[in-house]
Amino acid sequence: MLAIVQQTISVTAPVFSMLFLGVALKRFGLIDAGFINTASTLVFRGTLPTLLFLGIIKADLSTALQPALLLYFVVATLGCFLLAWGWSILRCPEADRGIYTQGAFRGNNGIVGLALATSMYGDYGLSVGAVLGGVVILTYNVLSAIILAIYSPQAKTDVWSLSKNIASNPLIVGVLLAIPFAAWQIPLPAWLLTSGGYFAQMSLPLALICIGATLTLDSLRQGSGVALSSSLMKVLWLPLLATLGAGLCGFRGADLGILFLYFVSPTAAASFVMAKAVGANYELAAAIIVITTLASVMSTNLGLLVLQLVGWI
Repeated sequence: MLAIVQQTISVTAPVFSMLFLGVALKRFGLIDAGFINTASTLVFRGTLPTLLFLGIIKADLSTALQPALLLYFVVATLGCFLLAWGWSILRCPEADRGIYTQGAFRGNNGIVGLALATSMYGDYGLSVGAVLGGVVILTYNVLSAIILAIYSPQAKTDVWSLSKNIASNPLIVGVLLAIPFAAWQIPLPAWLLTSGGYFAQMSLPLALICIGATLTLDSLRQGSGVALSSSLMKVLWLPLLATLGAGLCGFRGADLGILFLYFVSPTAAASFVMAKAVGANYELAAAIIVITTLASVMSTNLGLLVLQLVGWI
């Protein structure tokens, strides 16, 4: 149990350090609102799509492709999305429903989920987690683009406009462009992969610094009820339902463990970037990321302990 706690903290602690760095840089006047806007745009339109592209083309699709596991994850994610959306209608103002829903279902699987899966299950966790990550990225970004477009003050909600928002989303474009390269093993020059890697590695630090710089006590107090409700959905209720469903469907061992780690991971930093890009309540998005990142340390370890006690993993 202690080893699992240490693994979880080792993954989440760097996330918190970058958040606190953003707070400190803003307080000492080293970054301002202009930097936050520019950096968030750069992450959304440049570095993060590049990171997703490179992550998918490096995944080993042939050895870790498990249709049943992938299908269950997509169905469960859609179910979690609909539950969170329905609950948001009861729990929060209309303008914040997109942020609430995205915060409740969209996990940080590319960083936290994959790292824990690899730490617990070695090469198997890495290969299955990487392939699952490609499905995660596409599913999360399509659903997030839809829900944010519906409730964004800057977006139109007719079918054509929603379709354009999805098709033009840089994160989705990055994933779709990578699929043929991964499927057909199209080689890219080594220098291009190295340069792209340098560019992509800015994604998480920049996003987390911007989130930290955006956080204030006032914003946390004003959105505390909504943020806490969305966070509990993310790290408690939805992982509980999705993992229970996976167990009832017959998943056991490493496969169930990987599914649980992906369901229980804290809200992705990309949710803040997307919220800011569409003019939504990005301060609420930042608060949800902070709360879920802290709470996931407890929920992850408790969930793993319970799954081990019942003999499912």
